[in-house]
Amino acid sequence: MDMSRRVIPALSLETLPRRHHATVAAIDWAQLAAPEARRLRELGFDEGVDVEVLHRATLGRGPIACRIGRMTVALRRAVAGAIHVQLDALPAK
Repeated sequence: MDMSRRVIPALSLETLPRRHHATVAAIDWAQLAAPEARRLRELGFDEGVDVEVLHRATLGRGPIACRIGRMTVALRRAVAGAIHVQLDALPAK
């Protein structure tokens, strides 16, 4: 088994449920055009960053509003699909 190959989680930012906190696990930079990748880096998207989906445009075709840190940004669905996330563990009761 090739252990050097990185496993990408199945959950993308595009499919993350609203109001669920997650951590960016990986970003598929090859799936993005150079200007989109540069914009994500400038906004602070990178592995380990906390993210939350706040709103989705109606009819499932428009942008997704998400929070990264204290900033709210809108991303195209294709861009959000390249961002793979891991759900944060729920606090113990």
